[in-house]
Order: sequence, then structure tokens, then C-alpha cells
Amino acid sequence: MLNVCIVAGARPNFIKVAPIVRSINKAHDEGKQICYELVYAGIEDDITLESSLFDDLQIERPSVYLGVSCTNLNELTGQVMSAFEQYLQSHRVDVVIVVDDLASTMAAAIVAKKQGLTLAHLVAGTRSFDINMPKEINRLVIDGLSDLLFTAGMSSNSTATREGAEQSKIFMVGNILMDTLRYNYSRLQRPAIFDELSLHDKGYIVFTLNRKLLIADRDNLRLMLNSMIDNAAGMPIIAPLRSLARDAVKDVLGSKMGSLVIVDPLSYLEFGYLTAHARGIVTDSGNVAEEATFNCVPCITLNSYTEHIETVKVGSNVLVGENAQLLGDAICDMVNGHWKECALPERWDGRTAERIVQILLERRHLVESNERGGIV
Repeated sequence: MLNVCIVAGARPNFIKVAPIVRSINKAHDEGKQICYELVYAGIEDDITLESSLFDDLQIERPSVYLGVSCTNLNELTGQVMSAFEQYLQSHRVDVVIVVDDLASTMAAAIVAKKQGLTLAHLVAGTRSFDINMPKEINRLVIDGLSDLLFTAGMSSNSTATREGAEQSKIFMVGNILMDTLRYNYSRLQRPAIFDELSLHDKGYIVFTLNRKLLIADRDNLRLMLNSMIDNAAGMPIIAPLRSLARDAVKDVLGSKMGSLVIVDPLSYLEFGYLTAHARGIVTDSGNVAEEATFNCVPCITLNSYTEHIETVKVGSNVLVGENAQLLGDAICDMVNGHWKECALPERWDGRTAERIVQILLERRHLVESNERGGIV
């Protein structure tokens, strides 16, 4: 039996690992010798994991919680390493799958290799090429340690190759987020705010904000918010914001919200419906930009780079950095229906998880031949 440990470090990771969980379950039901355990680095009552999340994704809650809850990244890394080491020493694991580029992801990756296990990195090869970003260091470390690099596109393949990864380790499996979107598209739920705010399809803009550096620069945030509101020309801007971003927006705008309406965070299926039916989206989230490309909805990303450049080259995404003027110009185009042509990038076909599980099964003899090493 191939024992797979899937590690999630934060809420967005569950959206990406859910298809792998379902694919492993399907393979197991078909008689394939594979099983999994889902491990969460955080605490069981984490407020970001709303009660509906796992029902929406149609997967079981994690069977193991490492119980780490802190904001200092170095402290978090150490605590996850200690807790995950204890987990691995008491559970049979053949391969560890880690996701994206969080500090907790890097911590789990380091421990997995110290234990002599096969390490697989989901969404490998993504880079900002800014070494001053903590996540960039995480990406370099995780990819450097990984035995299996599961990439979303050719640009990520090229990055991994340039950095010296062996071709035999690199697999362009596609964008795992598309598996989740395709699986849930017919299950999306129309939020109650449609009636409460008298919204109609393509008659509003969605705004999300999470990046701490963007939130911290209140003067520039004020310029950007005012530019967005002014150029929206009265079109409702619906903002499902969590506490930190909500407080920042209220702080800089005060009573001058204009057409910006802050609403409570939505469930996964409700948020999916909201973004799929919008005139456009303004976000600092790579995941939201990828979803916009899938839905062919115009998207403005408040960053100067994206880890998934195919959303810009092929999809509906436009980068404006943190420039209020560029944001305003893009909002004008969005409201007036002037946007570039877009298409789905290669292998955004909803079969990424299927490819990953097939690769794990095909390489089972190599995975199971790894011998655990000692603690260094």
C-alpha cells in the first residue's frame, strides 16, 4: 500500500488538494494500492476554515491537526517542523505532498526529507524572482528538496530546468485549481447578497484584498481605492473582506465608501458564484486571478508580477502593480467592456489530480524503495 501524506498549511491549500483526495479515494475504490492522510498545520478551530468549507469541497476534514498558531514566520517554521516530525515518527508514510509556498509548507518539506521520504511539490516552479520575498525563499527550498515537481505550465517547467532540476523529476500536470472549479461549477450557490443588494449578472465588480504589504501602506491604499471607486462610475464594487483588510479599507475611506460595499466573507461555493457572474474582478490573489481566467472574467491584479504568467499571456488577467493611475485606467476599460481576448491555458482541463495519482502509482516502486534517514 502506498501511504500518501498530504499537508495543508492554510485555507487555500485545501482548495488545491481536494481533487487529489477525491482522486486517491477513487483509485483506492478501484482496487489500487494507495491511501492518504490529510494533515493540517494549524489548529482545529481555525476561524478561516468555515464550517461549510469541507462540505463545499466534498472532502473529509483533516484527520490530523499539528496545532500551530502564530504569526512570526520563523517561530511558525520551527513549531511545524517539531510537530510534523513527531507525526512522521508515529505514522507509516511513503510520500509527502506539500502545496504552494508557505512557511509551513517549507517546514514540512524539510522534515520529510530529513526522514528520508519521497517529497512531492504541488504547484512547483513558480517564481517572483524577488529574493527579498519570504515566499520566494520558501519556493527555492521546497523545489530544491523535492523528488517530484508537479508544475502547472511550461513557464514553471522552464524555471525548474534552469535551476538544475532533473527532467525525470518534472511533470507538467496542469493547474490543480481547475480540477476544483470544474468539479464544483454546477454546484455554485447564488449568495443572498444578490437580492439584498439588487445585484444582476455582469452588473458589479468584485474586490478582494489580502496582501499585508499592500494593506500596510495606507496612503497608497487610499489612492488606489479612490481611483477604483471613481472610475467604476457608480457600478457596485462588492468586497467580501476579512478583518485585517476590512479594517484597513474602513480606516482609509471612512464614510466615503462610494459604490464600494463591504460584505461578510462568503462560503467557497458562494464566492465562486459571485466571481463567475461579475463584470470584473480586482484582487491581489493569484488563485482568484486563475479562477477569473477559467471563467473568462476580466481581472485586475494589484501586483507587478504573477506566479502564473499564463493568466496574463493567455487568460483574462492584467497586472497594474500598486499604481492607482493604472488601476483607474483598467477599471474604465472593465466597466466599458473593453478587454482583451482570453482563452484557457494548456492543461487547464480538470484532470491534474488524475495525472498526479497516476504518476505516484507508476513510481510506487521508487517511492517505496526510499529508506528513512536519521534526524540531521
